[in-house]
Amino acid sequence: MLPGRRICSGGEEALLADVARGFARRDFTARAALAPTAGAAWALAHYARHGAILASGHDPLRQLGDLPVAALRLDNDVLTVLRRLGIKRLGELAGVSGAGDDPGQEAAARDALRRRFRNHRSPAANPLLRLDQLLGRVPEPLLPVTSRPIPMVQRRLMEPIRHRSLLDRVIEDLANAMIRVLEARGEGARRLELALWRVDGEVVQRRIELAAATREASHITRLFAARLDDVEAGFGIETAQLRASWSEPLSLSQSDLDAAAEDHDTALAACIDRLTVRLGPKAITRPVARASHIPERAQGWQAPLAPVPPSQSALAFHTRPLKLLDRAELIAVLYASPDGVPQRFRWRGTVREVCRVEGPERIAPEWWRERSTTRLRDYYRIEDEAGRRYWIYRQGIVGDGRGGVPDWFLHGLYA
Repeated sequence: MLPGRRICSGGEEALLADVARGFARRDFTARAALAPTAGAAWALAHYARHGAILASGHDPLRQLGDLPVAALRLDNDVLTVLRRLGIKRLGELAGVSGAGDDPGQEAAARDALRRRFRNHRSPAANPLLRLDQLLGRVPEPLLPVTSRPIPMVQRRLMEPIRHRSLLDRVIEDLANAMIRVLEARGEGARRLELALWRVDGEVVQRRIELAAATREASHITRLFAARLDDVEAGFGIETAQLRASWSEPLSLSQSDLDAAAEDHDTALAACIDRLTVRLGPKAITRPVARASHIPERAQGWQAPLAPVPPSQSALAFHTRPLKLLDRAELIAVLYASPDGVPQRFRWRGTVREVCRVEGPERIAPEWWRERSTTRLRDYYRIEDEAGRRYWIYRQGIVGDGRGGVPDWFLHGLYA
């Protein structure tokens, strides 16, 4: 969508054709439109025929009146209100709002619409404001999207290198240069990508992700050193490049005067980075509590140093086993009555006699995220003759109208 007027030789048709060819050369499918305002260009690009042009100096509603009100870039709830009012086209909205040929006509209707949407300050929630922007009656300034270059340093070597000691020196030089670039931007690196160009044209790439933003050149050098053991230099490496594809703001800090003192968070992040490089990017995680009373949803995993989300759960987790099965396993249970206490069960081919039972702990399904047919659970803490303790539950109760005979599952083990 191109808001504007004639800006190239050949006219507006030639401009749109040039835009379409440019996208086609890059294997992109594009719908281009030209209009005096950004709103009209967006409406034509999304809801008019391909290559639509809104000529200047003419009544825009004659060309745009048949477009749906969704062409105004409105929120879904606003579109629902307009449909209930019987307003489906831009021409209908313009007539109700008094934006047609007679601006003074139906002023009361426009006031009614204004009152209905007066509390909506967002342009996407105000159809009258969007219509005025489309018609050019209200300015809609466009903020240009400026891309910020990715921090990058590169070294072209005078002679190709083949030995590891020389490569380590190049990596150290790149790391120090990258730190200077990041300091000038007030940022720290979270992801670094190293590319090594060999003489034969092959490119060797290595990438590391850091647990926290850093500007420690020695730490970066040490992490890359653990990833270069399998690099084949071939006839030699002639170019090395280091890019920080992910960086975050990092304020300057004064170094501790006591060299023996070390910041705890920095040391922890460095330890996590070393383990991640050695074991893999998904090997180091931390458990966090989730706001759910369903046992398998009450805990999740996230990055080690990621902020912990607030949990609204206040369950007594000390009464639950530390080890939960990845998936609750179906067991066969013998009990005195349909809703009675289990006395014997079979799990993984072995029958276990129940000596002690505590419970039940009833857990209802989360109605806001599950189907209405989901059954509740009654959990029991049981102990067998050998002293082993289990956490089992009965799914559903007899006569609840959500299934047949309840099933029993083993969900966890006590140490």
